[in-house]
Amino acid sequence: MSLMKGRLFIIGASGHGRVVADCAAALNRWTDIAFFDDRHPELDRNSKWPVRGNVASITETADSKDEIFVAIGNCAARLAMLTRFRQMGLKLATLVHPHASVSPDTKIECGSIVVAGAVVNIGTTVGLGGIINTGSSVDHDCVLQSGVHICPGARLAGNVHVGDRSWIGIGAAVRQGVQIGSDVVVGAGAAVVTDVPDGLTVVGVPARPLARGQDNQGS
Repeated sequence: MSLMKGRLFIIGASGHGRVVADCAAALNRWTDIAFFDDRHPELDRNSKWPVRGNVASITETADSKDEIFVAIGNCAARLAMLTRFRQMGLKLATLVHPHASVSPDTKIECGSIVVAGAVVNIGTTVGLGGIINTGSSVDHDCVLQSGVHICPGARLAGNVHVGDRSWIGIGAAVRQGVQIGSDVVVGAGAAVVTDVPDGLTVVGVPARPLARGQDNQGS
């Protein structure tokens, strides 16, 4: 007799949302995958998956077997929505792609995703709503607090600490033992070799604070 499966409802019918849905389909844990997005009803599909309603309507649709995943790239917005849904008692999904490599001796909190080709090594903690994106690596004993995004191809050496809502840009590298604060943006391709206080944007090799008035290069 087959086990009954619930549904997965994804908030945000974006490109990142398609990656989330593709990961979910590879896991084969849900009978149905659908999106909720405030562009509904004008937007009714995201690739091969339906958009069933706006974000507010999810509370009327989901039941106790259903799981929610927030596929919003903005770290602060994603974390705020996840926190609200958790307070409402909704069930939050955690996704680890079957082609990711994750040590069994890690802790990955709900609302997080580890995408195909990513590596998360022993002793690491990924907080609420983390994104470990395509082909990135997080080495041993790192601590990623809530809402952190490790972008595609970024590399964290061992014992790195990343604060809430921080963004490590595509192809960036972080030296072992570095402490990165909350609400930090590390620019694409940057090499972080010293600690970064809260709220800074750092770019370059080695990474230095972005001069006032320059464009944000975190994506």
